[in-house]
Amino acid sequence: MKNEVDVYIQGFPKSTQRLLEQIRQLVQKAVPDAEERISYAIPTFMWKKKPLLYFAAYKHHISCYPAPVDVDEFQQDFAAYKTSKGTIQFPLDQSLPLTLIKKIVAYRKSLIESSKKQPSLRRCKHGHEYYKSSDCPSCPICEKQAGKANDFLPELSAPARRALAAAGISNLQSLSKMSEEEVLTLHGIGKTSIPKMQKALAQKGLKFKA
Repeated sequence: MKNEVDVYIQGFPKSTQRLLEQIRQLVQKAVPDAEERISYAIPTFMWKKKPLLYFAAYKHHISCYPAPVDVDEFQQDFAAYKTSKGTIQFPLDQSLPLTLIKKIVAYRKSLIESSKKQPSLRRCKHGHEYYKSSDCPSCPICEKQAGKANDFLPELSAPARRALAAAGISNLQSLSKMSEEEVLTLHGIGKTSIPKMQKALAQKGLKFKA
């Protein structure tokens, strides 16, 4: 009986299917008790409830992640391939470096074994995907895009300003549309931030929503 990963793989040309199956079988052999599933619409192996490896096929390459692209011991291994933050690409017109992929899987397994909490792939309400290990729900991509949008309240702590940015609050007018209770539900904002916001609002003749 076909499962979701079978269906995913069979949606590609035969040559690509063979490469995807090679990765699949390699992980199954390296970590027999890993759980196979489709997550974020791509094949995923989970181990001890943590993401061990995601892999996906594209027009010209296969991507694997999380990949330790910033780890010194992998720098020479990754030099021949295109990488981005946490991702490595293997061209479809080349043989897969199975030894390297096995090394990545072993590294990921060791991280899961040695750490209680590993970065997991998440998706924010705006559709951005990112890795994070903490319980903080703020999206780093949203924060980056917000930039200095919240410089209008420089007296607030950095976590509080990030929380406002993540909620799309970039000026006093948008802040005044929220109640104090609603603001306090934002992760990163404590009660000590409220008087500072009240003062800033009052200076512009504004106040929190009743």
